[in-house]
Amino acid sequence: MKQPVFRGVCTALITPFSGGKVNLALLDDLIDFQRENGVSAVCVCGTTGESATLSDHEQEAIIAEAVKHQSDGMTIIAGTGSNNTAHAVELSQAADLLGVNAVLAVTPYYNKATSSGIIAHYTAIADAVTCPVILYNVPSRTGVNIPVEAYKELAQHPRIAGVKEASGDLVYAMRIQEQTPEDFYIWSGNDDLIVPMQSIGAMGVISVLSNVYPGETAQLLSNCISGDFDAALQMQLRLSPMIRALFHEVNPVPAKAAVSLLGFPAGTPRLPLTEATGETKKLLKEYMKKHGNA
Repeated sequence: MKQPVFRGVCTALITPFSGGKVNLALLDDLIDFQRENGVSAVCVCGTTGESATLSDHEQEAIIAEAVKHQSDGMTIIAGTGSNNTAHAVELSQAADLLGVNAVLAVTPYYNKATSSGIIAHYTAIADAVTCPVILYNVPSRTGVNIPVEAYKELAQHPRIAGVKEASGDLVYAMRIQEQTPEDFYIWSGNDDLIVPMQSIGAMGVISVLSNVYPGETAQLLSNCISGDFDAALQMQLRLSPMIRALFHEVNPVPAKAAVSLLGFPAGTPRLPLTEATGETKKLLKEYMKKHGNA
């Protein structure tokens, strides 16, 4: 039986820049901040890490640094997705050789592959690595929703561990649960649905929110895991304005601004993303001042 890659919170970590270059020293500080606040795992080079504008060399440097800085049981996951299967295989193999605990691979975007194409894509990745592979379903970005029938087949692969489910559709998530074995795990990909997703059997969340509120997000998940959904719901409601602020503009624009407000000079996103607007910064500052974080 396959074991879950992690339980609880995995932070979809931003990539800090300084002078337009990756700031590896600050990356270490951000990983320390996550670990010290009870987060189970970090995912580098994902959407929140601006993987779309990182070179392969930069991705490998970030992954190598995260693995080198790994300690105290912190799980390291690397985003290795691409809409080019051969490229996704290369990125995944490189991350695997660098020693990550798992790779996270988004569905092929823009191409809009059929179910058979999605199955072949993920099978090629999983066949090429020794570490677990987490699928990433985010149709709002990719234009593709992984069909339930594809999940049924992919779940049989010994290295496909589960899915970061970010469709925002709880009924769809339950259909995945119904049609896949118990060792195919689901993690919420939406911060605004953490509690509902845990209530239907998710193993945790891959979170943007925890870049800024790692301790609170970890406590929220701890409440869910212990069965105290009343306390978890109150935390979800209390954090909801911040979650909305973090998605007031496209992720990770607000997240980078919020991390900088915490005192980590994360830099601005790379083009075509731009610095957060004044309105976004105001929303972030208002919430963070109210809760003592800025």
